[in-house]
Amino acid sequence: MTSSTLSTSQDLHDLTVHDLALALKNKQVSSVELATHFLNRSRTHADLCVYVDIQEETTLQQARQADARIAQGTAGKLEGVPIAHKDIFVTRDFNTTAGSRMLKGYRSPFDATVVANLAHEGVVTLGKLNCDEFAMGSSNENSAIAPVGHDSVAPVRNPWNKDRIPGGSSGGSAAAVAARLTPAATGTDTGGSIRQPAAFCGITGIKPTYGRASRYGMVAFASSLDQAGPMARTAQDCALLLSALCGPDLDRDSTSLDMPAEDFSRKLNDSIDGLRIGIPKEFFGEGLAPDVRASVDAALRTYEELGAKLVPITLPRTELSIPVYYIIAPAEASSNLSRFDGVKFGHRAEHYTDLADMYQKTRAQGFGDEVKRRIMIGTYVLSHGYYDAYYLQAQKIRRMIADDFQNAFKECDLIAGPVAPTVAWKIGEKSNDHLANYLADIFTLPGSLAGLPGMSVPVGFGEGGMPVGMQLLGNYFQEARLLNAAHRFQQATDWHARTPKGF
Repeated sequence: MTSSTLSTSQDLHDLTVHDLALALKNKQVSSVELATHFLNRSRTHADLCVYVDIQEETTLQQARQADARIAQGTAGKLEGVPIAHKDIFVTRDFNTTAGSRMLKGYRSPFDATVVANLAHEGVVTLGKLNCDEFAMGSSNENSAIAPVGHDSVAPVRNPWNKDRIPGGSSGGSAAAVAARLTPAATGTDTGGSIRQPAAFCGITGIKPTYGRASRYGMVAFASSLDQAGPMARTAQDCALLLSALCGPDLDRDSTSLDMPAEDFSRKLNDSIDGLRIGIPKEFFGEGLAPDVRASVDAALRTYEELGAKLVPITLPRTELSIPVYYIIAPAEASSNLSRFDGVKFGHRAEHYTDLADMYQKTRAQGFGDEVKRRIMIGTYVLSHGYYDAYYLQAQKIRRMIADDFQNAFKECDLIAGPVAPTVAWKIGEKSNDHLANYLADIFTLPGSLAGLPGMSVPVGFGEGGMPVGMQLLGNYFQEARLLNAAHRFQQATDWHARTPKGF
């Protein structure tokens, strides 16, 4: 430690990933100190229900190894920085449950590629974060695993208002970052599950182009949609983390792109003067809450002040994204989740008469209601006589949605709009209204179906003092441009620096 050691523990959780990496490199703080500080905070704020597994000795051992590499001069780019992982990534030495009774107590013998890539750069794992079961949900009310410090299942709570949801399915990741219980976290985005919780919790999150991040070791929901990405307080932090976690994994993931790792920070400080931002009329129509629109409109005026040009565009098949998604995603889930049969791993019913009875009882006990609902929908649309009428038609419209974006990008460089129609709602408010839950993803689903990179950036506060996020969408492989636009906005505003009261 040097004479410039950080003076108080309060400083530590207020620092960004970028700042912490620099402090560690300059030996102003040790990785063990950081890990201990955040582990203590997770215990203090256990009422948020964000962590579902913490292995303190494993974390501290990783931190000690990071400190040794720093001392030896062999440190990675993020050496010693602690982060937490969504409980959808298999993680050696930690439980991986995907929020489901089906995998309760499961420990993987290997790390997911995303986890391994971050560890290669020196990241220390704080623990596993709560999520909707098998990443199916928009509210983080569907987890079947009791959070750390709790004896029973409890929903993740939004640190801005503990009576409200954090968003889903990466709600544990978003709430943990917002409450400063971890400097950053991994998330997954199938239909908006990085962007929507990031918006609801007032943080920054990015989903890269489909195939940029390996899906190996990520418990599958919908294979043609699932994509990993980072969630942090700033675009700069997301750029650092995205650079570390992306890269080709051709031997283990058939959907991985054969593209080399990229430095997504390289354009952060480029000028955005003349940047053409497309404004789709379909994102600003009926159903968009006035408070959300006001914050997004104000953010767009800031972009104009920074030299960007707003260009009206149209994405005519936006409304079709909901039925298309809720045919394709459940169909793929029906196939992916068939592996959970009680034979090789995971939960198995104790009492059964034959193999078919074991399958039936195992799945009835192991899967939650939302997962069962989507499996049944998916099995139905794939069944004989309905495949052509539903699944095949949905795939055709998916191609048209992707074409809509390509037509729009002829007129603009990026697309901007709200992440969700409203701010975060109260816990339990939409539990029995599944259609209302699904409609919350209307602005994020089109980009997911097209496989485009997208991110959420904090732009203000709406009803009840809850955060509002603005979505930025780019064309394929334009993550650096997205992050540049977000970073320049954050240099001109301070929405991303706001902290929930009490944290």
